[in-house]
Amino acid sequence: MSAFTEPPKSHLMTYRIGRGEQGVLTYEPYKSYLLPHWRFRTIQIARASSDTLWNKFLEFYQQKDFVGMDMTRKFIQMGMTRSKRYANYKGGRKYVDGKEKGNMIQKSKGHNGREEKEEASRIFRGVWERCRSHEGYLELKQEFLREQKEWLKAEDRVKLEED
Repeated sequence: MSAFTEPPKSHLMTYRIGRGEQGVLTYEPYKSYLLPHWRFRTIQIARASSDTLWNKFLEFYQQKDFVGMDMTRKFIQMGMTRSKRYANYKGGRKYVDGKEKGNMIQKSKGHNGREEKEEASRIFRGVWERCRSHEGYLELKQEFLREQKEWLKAEDRVKLEED
């Protein structure tokens, strides 16, 4: 995998799988490596982006890098959800100001580009479902969670000994 260096184990063990896309735009170096490949403006761009991200997902699998796989899955999921938002809301804005429930914008029903964003969302959804059900991903996820739990226990012991 060119232009990507896996971070040290101590950094990897701080990764949280979380819900949905949580942490996708903050966890480095994966964010900077994957973000340039994440696009959904047109059907053609969404297809190329989701194919590229799927290949990154498989490359991370070959490296046995669960964090890379999960971050890629999150970018793919974000492609699905963001394009769906642009399909539902002209300009992609869901709220008038901030995220207060009372300020939600009504979904639009026929704005220009709606169908294209719907299709982009379906493209990403298909790849996202492949990621979620990938046997290697599921196995590495369990392995990562076990390893992380052991690492955190060891870190707690080190902290106790230092105190």
